[in-house]
Amino acid sequence: MPELPEVETVRRGLAPALVGARFSRVTLRRANLRFPFPERFAARLEGRAVTHLARRAKYLTADLDSGETLIMHLGMSGRFDVALPDGRNLSPGDFYLEGAQGTPKHDHVVMAMSTGATVTYNDARRFGFMDLVPSADLAGCRHFARMGVEPLDGLTGAVIARLFRHKSAPLKAALLDQRLIAGLGNIYVCEALHRARLHPEAPAGSLAKPDGRPTAKANALAKAIVTVLEAAVEAGGSTLRDYAQTDGRSGAFQHAFRVYDRVGLPCSRPGCGGAITRIVQANRSTFFCAACQPPG
Repeated sequence: MPELPEVETVRRGLAPALVGARFSRVTLRRANLRFPFPERFAARLEGRAVTHLARRAKYLTADLDSGETLIMHLGMSGRFDVALPDGRNLSPGDFYLEGAQGTPKHDHVVMAMSTGATVTYNDARRFGFMDLVPSADLAGCRHFARMGVEPLDGLTGAVIARLFRHKSAPLKAALLDQRLIAGLGNIYVCEALHRARLHPEAPAGSLAKPDGRPTAKANALAKAIVTVLEAAVEAGGSTLRDYAQTDGRSGAFQHAFRVYDRVGLPCSRPGCGGAITRIVQANRSTFFCAACQPPG
């Protein structure tokens, strides 16, 4: 599933085609994605202008001049293709490693914009979804009401200590809890923990001192999370199987992985001498270096 950097990259690619433009025509080629479309979905979009395009964790949000917000989630295989009025298509559709994905039969929502651009949502597995909610109620809607802090909005060791204090859950599990920190996924948690030299099974509460102040490890983790996410956004995200940017290009951050999917390879930290190992936590693979990420 695309994580925060991939969704932010898609947002930046969509903004020129959507912001300031009106939906001239919206065509739904099926009644549902992961969930049914909202009642009168196409009619509520048509004629409305997009005033702002933002990201909340792994979701895209488009504010409309009607007072509603369009919420979009890519699921596991969702992507947006942008065709420009001059005939250029920013997403040729052949950048998925699984050949059936990106093909026209998976084009489920087609949005013709007032600028002449056409934005098409393609989703082979249909785990993505779209919703419309009143903009005034966005923060409290069912998608965001219990969502945690944004890691790129001032995440600090003090914030981590406050969120993790008294929690006995493994550190990796706490970082993946979207009610605490929103937008982090398996790839970037593994990468951040390695950079901070923290073991994924360490108790999350160990990052807070008894009085609630952050430990040095909490400060290191906050810095590592921000560094990894910013670098991944700059690289256009990570492409493993299904993800591609709106211009069709793959992300490049996978070439900078230090631990993820590198089991058995030498640790990239200078002077470490360890090797990357893999364990399973909550049915998900965790990659780390036992030499420079010791327990405790």
